[in-house]
Amino acid sequence: MSAQVILPRVMHVGADASLKAGEVLVVLGCSRPLIVTDPMMVKLGYAATVQDALAAAGIASDVFADTVPEPTESSIVAGVEQVRHGSYDAIIALGGGSPIDSAKAIAILGKHGGVIRDYKFPRQVNEAGLPIIAIPTTAGTGSECTRFTIITDEANDEKLLCVGLGFMPIAALVDYKLTVSVPARTTADTGIDAMTHAMEAYVSRKASAYSDSQAIAAMRLIGPNLRTVYHDGNDQPAREAMMLGATLAGIAFSNASVALVHGMSRPIGAFFHVPHGLSNAMLLPSVTAWSIPAASARYADCARFLGAAELRDDDATANAKLIDFLYAINAELQVPTLAEFGAQHARFFELLPTMAEQALASGSPGNNPRVPSADEIIDIYKTLWVEPQQEALRA
Repeated sequence: MSAQVILPRVMHVGADASLKAGEVLVVLGCSRPLIVTDPMMVKLGYAATVQDALAAAGIASDVFADTVPEPTESSIVAGVEQVRHGSYDAIIALGGGSPIDSAKAIAILGKHGGVIRDYKFPRQVNEAGLPIIAIPTTAGTGSECTRFTIITDEANDEKLLCVGLGFMPIAALVDYKLTVSVPARTTADTGIDAMTHAMEAYVSRKASAYSDSQAIAAMRLIGPNLRTVYHDGNDQPAREAMMLGATLAGIAFSNASVALVHGMSRPIGAFFHVPHGLSNAMLLPSVTAWSIPAASARYADCARFLGAAELRDDDATANAKLIDFLYAINAELQVPTLAEFGAQHARFFELLPTMAEQALASGSPGNNPRVPSADEIIDIYKTLWVEPQQEALRA
């Protein structure tokens, strides 16, 4: 049985890849780009550097810098209007997952109209929007090479998963040098997000030999380097490894889909405003422990690829080490519990049925090796409030 593989048409990977933006636009026949980014990218001078690279190729550009973390429908409205009333023929998405996700939505809505809920999964958005050149500045989401975007509908406190060829960037410029300035907290959250992508792609019911190859390579890059970049952001070899690992993990899950962690993570982000990578980190140990019985060999492989277990370890030993490794990573990278983050106990437990419903509606739990019911999702959510192993590691 064949597996469909979807990738950007053009990829540049390595130091100064971001400076290829003008060259890539010329090759693609585009000459009027809008740079979609956030205020920090402007402050750090990254947006100006991209504009200079474009100018060197004879290309003028405008900047929309009002994207926000965990983008919402209202946060992209101004960008959509700018595209609708402009004469742009391409979008350059510059930043972490939030600016890139915002750019994907702006590219589709700016060309085809409607509201973001119109494009919610299970609809497959295969019509082309404006071509997107994605330049990631964090080693995390892999959004530069995925066919997904996530935008929150504030009216319903729901993170909308949107899927299809229309959201795949036409080009990805993966420049690890842009990640050196990323602070430790963001480095940790995005790094665990990338690790989750690789693991979920590998255990997904939609995994293929191709997605496996990308996921395995990603885990081998991320496992030994995640702690290093958290403690020393200036370690460029580790930053390079994490950036490549995040991109490969993005390719893996774009072609195999994510699973239960992501399905359960989105409602936590929507209701409690927990950053996406951080909510994944909160969930990854307990969801993995719950899922292992249905894919023991696959999870044991993950432990070995990440460096949590030895090649000689049997599967049971490797899986026990994997759970210990995930809790230890969270402790070392200071991942807070939901209570420490500021979620209110009463509201959390009141929302559990709605959160479980939204998680299932996303479709991601259906890719998990062990597919949960709503009640089982609720039970897993409850483990987030008190995590004895994690608390013991913090003591």
